[in-house]
Amino acid sequence: MLNFILKGGEIRMKRFFKLGFTAIVTALFLTACGGNSNSQSKGQGKYATNQTLNWTESSALATADLAKATDTLSFNVLLNTQEGLYRLDKDGVPRNALATKTVISKDGKTYTFDLRKNARWSNGEKVTAKDFVYSWQRTLSPKTASQDAFYLYQVKNAQEINEGKKNVKDLGIKALGKYKLQIQLTKPVSYFKKLLAWPLFFPMNKTTVDKFGTKYGTQARYTLSNGPFKLTKWTGTNKKWTLIKNTDYWAKSAVHLKKINELVTESTTTSYELYSDKKVDETLLSGQQVKNNKNNKAFVKRLPTATTRLDLNQNKISAFKNLNIRRALSLAIDRKALTQNVLQDGSVPLKGFVPSGMGKNPRTQQSFNDESYVEKAVSYNLQEAKSLLKKGYKETGTHKLKFTVLTADTDSSKQTVEYLQSALAKLPGVSISVSTIPFVQLIAKQHAGNYEASIQTWQSVFADPINFLDIYESNSSYNTAGWKNEKFDKLTDQAENTYGNQPEKRWEKLVAAEKLLMTQQGTIPLYQVAKSQLLRSNVKNVVYNPAGVPYDWKNTYIAN
Repeated sequence: MLNFILKGGEIRMKRFFKLGFTAIVTALFLTACGGNSNSQSKGQGKYATNQTLNWTESSALATADLAKATDTLSFNVLLNTQEGLYRLDKDGVPRNALATKTVISKDGKTYTFDLRKNARWSNGEKVTAKDFVYSWQRTLSPKTASQDAFYLYQVKNAQEINEGKKNVKDLGIKALGKYKLQIQLTKPVSYFKKLLAWPLFFPMNKTTVDKFGTKYGTQARYTLSNGPFKLTKWTGTNKKWTLIKNTDYWAKSAVHLKKINELVTESTTTSYELYSDKKVDETLLSGQQVKNNKNNKAFVKRLPTATTRLDLNQNKISAFKNLNIRRALSLAIDRKALTQNVLQDGSVPLKGFVPSGMGKNPRTQQSFNDESYVEKAVSYNLQEAKSLLKKGYKETGTHKLKFTVLTADTDSSKQTVEYLQSALAKLPGVSISVSTIPFVQLIAKQHAGNYEASIQTWQSVFADPINFLDIYESNSSYNTAGWKNEKFDKLTDQAENTYGNQPEKRWEKLVAAEKLLMTQQGTIPLYQVAKSQLLRSNVKNVVYNPAGVPYDWKNTYIAN
């Protein structure tokens, strides 16, 4: 699953992310765009003369290197500037993009793809099977230090390569020809096609990466595109950039927007004013803005599979190793008051770490978050919290708890941490300070484990509970808070490796893992983040994915 910035959509994402662009894309395109884009000129019929989309973001762009990306904004830029084997349609179904044909072996472990022959990079070179081989090898190479490399571990020898035990040439991906690619997995993976639609699994152009070296992906001029748009005007630190239509894109006739201007506005107050002044076409909303705009025809309520939690770093504060102290802190938080009285934006209290929308029991159809609900892990009971804290103090030989909560500098992040500071101060001996920093700095500190406590946000790239649960596996690069449990590791391992082809047993293990995580208060869930938005009604065909990279603008257009 992915980690993201509150209300800004900068989700640090994690795990898993065949439009037969002959038949299906044609059908989709005819439906979405009224036929071939050349059939009517811009400024006539349904298309406005000016095909420019002005969009707001809540944080700066971190990277344009798919092997280095961990946040939603970076992946969103990559999704719109790059192309992989598949793209997800509006229903989250993988459709052919660079792949034109896929053959899967009977045992589900070998995938063979025919690639389209008319795809090119923006430097003029053709996109070939070798570009996929190079990209995956680079991501898994220990020298690259990709935080998301483990998502490729289901590919043969991937983990051993990433751990430095095997050569990258042993990876289970081969170019059988210029336009034929074969992938060998260690086990059947039911969601593998959806993974292939996630930018981490996209190809890379070796010529360009070699040319720019360590600068690759750090500025727009050190990037290359094979997707609908090209990244421009990004210096690596500035707060605005532009995606322009890629005239080398194989499906350029399906792309209507000439440019997408993205502007960073950390505050929704600023972005709302820009929207009201018709300087941008979209703005996220918070608090009172949501209430004021619920009847606005431009209002869009979105509830992505994104969660906000409080992580307690046991490696920095030894008292956090005590279960009673962790439980006490959780019980002192009134999640209903936080979402309804403080945020007021449609966000909902969590029933556990895994949010709603992450799957249903294959037998009973009960949702995962309902079936795995551990009430005591997310309920509010200040009296019991004080009692547990007293026990925890006695067990740890202390009488006070002082720590700093690290969070992003966005409106809702600050609202959340200010509420926590007030709520937890009601516990005897508890004193909290707050540190707010820009999102790019935040994810670096979180990755390094350089925090005492931190507001963490996470979103899946695929609607399955494992997208969240594997964060807390002992060997996960995202598990920086120090909570580890052998039984939990065994349950997630069984779900993925023993019962991968037995849906009901797999589900049972995932539910057990979530219940264990919550019973042991491995983390403190807060809420599932709503992303209410104003989007101008003349902006058409924005494909939104609530369980992954959110916005695909390939077929978006501005209507008259």
